[in-house]
Amino acid sequence: MFRLSALLALILAPALPAADVVVYGGTSGGVAAAIQAARMGKSVVLIEPTDHVGGLTTGGLGYTDSGTKGVVGGISREFYQRVKKYYDDPKVWKYGDRSKYASYRKDEDAMWTFEPATAEMILRQMLDEAKVPVTFKERLDRGGKGVKLDGKAITSITTESGKSYDGKVFIDATYEGDLMAAAGVSFAVGREAVKQYGESLNGIARKWNQHTHRFLMKVDPYVKPGDPASGLLFGIDPKLGTDGEADQRLQAYCFRMCMSNVAENRVPFQKPEGYDEKMYELLLRNYEAGDKRLPLKLDMMPNGKTDTNNNFAVSTDFIGQNYKYPEASYAEREKIIHEHEVYQKGLMWTLANHPRVPQSIRDSMAVWGLPKDEFVTTGGWPHQIYVREARRMVGDYVHTEADCRRSRPTPMSVGMGSYNMDSHNCARYVTPEGFVQNEGDVQVSPGGPYQISYGSIVPKAAECPNLLVPVCVSSSHIAYGSIRMEPVFMVLGQSAATAAVFAIDDAVPVQKVAYEKLQKRMLADKQVLDYSRPANPQAVDATKLGGIVVDDDKAKATGEWTPSSSTAGFVGHGYLHDNNADKGKKTVRYTPKLEKAGKYEVFLHYSATSNRATNVPVVVNSADGEKTVKVDQRKAAEKGKSLGVFRFAAGEAGWVEVRTDGTDGHVIADAVRFVAKE
Repeated sequence: MFRLSALLALILAPALPAADVVVYGGTSGGVAAAIQAARMGKSVVLIEPTDHVGGLTTGGLGYTDSGTKGVVGGISREFYQRVKKYYDDPKVWKYGDRSKYASYRKDEDAMWTFEPATAEMILRQMLDEAKVPVTFKERLDRGGKGVKLDGKAITSITTESGKSYDGKVFIDATYEGDLMAAAGVSFAVGREAVKQYGESLNGIARKWNQHTHRFLMKVDPYVKPGDPASGLLFGIDPKLGTDGEADQRLQAYCFRMCMSNVAENRVPFQKPEGYDEKMYELLLRNYEAGDKRLPLKLDMMPNGKTDTNNNFAVSTDFIGQNYKYPEASYAEREKIIHEHEVYQKGLMWTLANHPRVPQSIRDSMAVWGLPKDEFVTTGGWPHQIYVREARRMVGDYVHTEADCRRSRPTPMSVGMGSYNMDSHNCARYVTPEGFVQNEGDVQVSPGGPYQISYGSIVPKAAECPNLLVPVCVSSSHIAYGSIRMEPVFMVLGQSAATAAVFAIDDAVPVQKVAYEKLQKRMLADKQVLDYSRPANPQAVDATKLGGIVVDDDKAKATGEWTPSSSTAGFVGHGYLHDNNADKGKKTVRYTPKLEKAGKYEVFLHYSATSNRATNVPVVVNSADGEKTVKVDQRKAAEKGKSLGVFRFAAGEAGWVEVRTDGTDGHVIADAVRFVAKE
């Protein structure tokens, strides 16, 4: 039954004047968009579902993941410059010595680390200066009445309270993409298969998990150790598909906690209501297996505070518990967020107090607690969960790994990214050897800054003519892993607002905004649209080698290999090495696609140094059968080590495999080259 109170609320709701630009979502990208629209003389309203602006920038992520800072321009850089100006004042260093704080540089114009409350203070000041009206605690009505359309164009949006906001152009700057979805715009959730966009790092990704966020110890996955019939421990996925396949899994969420080591400003970690020790059994078993590290990444902020992030095998990432979040109802999302909060608070209490945790870890935790002067309305706990990805728009242009690597031209740049293609773990599974392992962690450098296309922030032309999406951009999962940085969201938010203004002025759909005009204004606003990056002096350009080159990112690896680029002479972005461990259990197979049958000389490429193996078995499978060649990888071979001339059939019947059996040092798997012989 329709409640009388609801009817009265609708009748009595104040009439809201139409705005030129309506920004839904007060994330850092939304704040930048609103400020830009106002600075360009348009009426604007910023609608934020919570009572804070800034999203993760003010929600604990004070250690800015920026990559190449030279590509951060416009309002985004202005924010970091204001952070620097704030910390130039010695009076604000209440609990710290500025001279000993490594991230503070007197001679730099910007500062990239900050306290959460400081970040929100600065963003609110910038909004006030631009005279941007901000409406707090208003959520889009997702019950079917939240978006009013005229054809495909949005004419107004309505919140749960019944307030309607008319506008000419709308910007969805939320992490979830709720307005985009409600407007009928296409989107994706989860990981695409590598074949969908011709990528190498997307999809299910066991083989790329070679960094620190995995189990180094052999940890039993079963409730009763050694007994599969007893069932799997909490958080282990019984059904993980094949590497490279698509799935609906998401990289894990967490809270970016701000902790304090100042006794007078900290509150000890408490056991949360709902604590369940079974959720931490993997953590405890990992300690008992011999991993004695503190599983937290502590990046220091001013005044004795941290930005605390996930680290190692079992940490703040609540792996596998967020899959339903992007499309869940508000109530379901709140439940998921609460579960994450209970888990992470319980983790901190466990590390500080549990008797199965090594005493050295408990001792190291004793100096830390939640700060009294941050997130004061939530007891020191961040107000924003880290939504690392949710929905991603699918536009006419989809940003992929090829754009990140700059292996294809990216049209109509509206900003740049440069951070690693970075996905946190998406699942836990049982290895063929019967131990638990994490899956989904990918950390591969794009090799420098890259452009982001205007086509990635506008919907398909047939879907909505007056919406821009600078946060849930049109991107593949793995490419979004690089784009999803707060400075980039601010850059794209500003560009989206500039485009919105021109769409209004020229009475055109956002897809038809004249790029030359947009580009001119972005450059005038000191945004960075291109960046000349020098070639990596350590790398060999595969295109200049001749023949058919199969690099390691196109090869099939078995076992746990570690990506690296530390020793010069590698082909492409880097190489793999076996970490001189688990000999005989690791291989990398290179399969060329040969257009013609015939004889080919085969070259093995690797970067040589003194810790390499002298007896690497390399198996060549050709039309004449298999042949094993031993290679001394301590001896340099600038143009590759010739393995001989072999006869191959056309297609993908032949292959070359680097093995580790009986080797006496680090085995390198970089690239294999096939050169046709007359």
